[in-house]
Amino acid sequence: MDTTTGHDPVARDLKDRAEAADALYRFALGQDLKDRDLLASAFAEDAELDFRPAAAKWGARPPVMTGRWDITDTILRMFTGRVDTTHQVANPRVAVAGDTARMTALVEAQHLLSEDHAVFALLKNHYEVDLVRDGDRWAVRRMRIENAWYTGDPSAIFGA
Repeated sequence: MDTTTGHDPVARDLKDRAEAADALYRFALGQDLKDRDLLASAFAEDAELDFRPAAAKWGARPPVMTGRWDITDTILRMFTGRVDTTHQVANPRVAVAGDTARMTALVEAQHLLSEDHAVFALLKNHYEVDLVRDGDRWAVRRMRIENAWYTGDPSAIFGA
């Protein structure tokens, strides 16, 4: 127990790491549920999402997405009514330094065309995430996604 603050530093560190990982869970579930508010809650106002390293594996060149609402709306426009998704987050590792944190994780992302689930893309991606304390929660400031492997048809993600 820190006698100057009355807080247990170990409990605070564990809480911060769990809440930082929750930002990535909100990102994943927000996409899967097509829930705009949940998805947006994962990001800081000035967030950046860089999917270019992953997409380069199959020749796609998406732009870097910037800003909480632009990221949210771009993703939902791509998927809503066209692609059914499921995301599973594994192995989140979080290092907290004051009001910032750095996280790495593996995310498996399944994308199936809503009209024809035989057209799909299954991706296993490495995430590098920088986070900031945003009020009483953690939010993604920068997310970079690299692809470890994929199978299926990437047009299930980006369209033809």
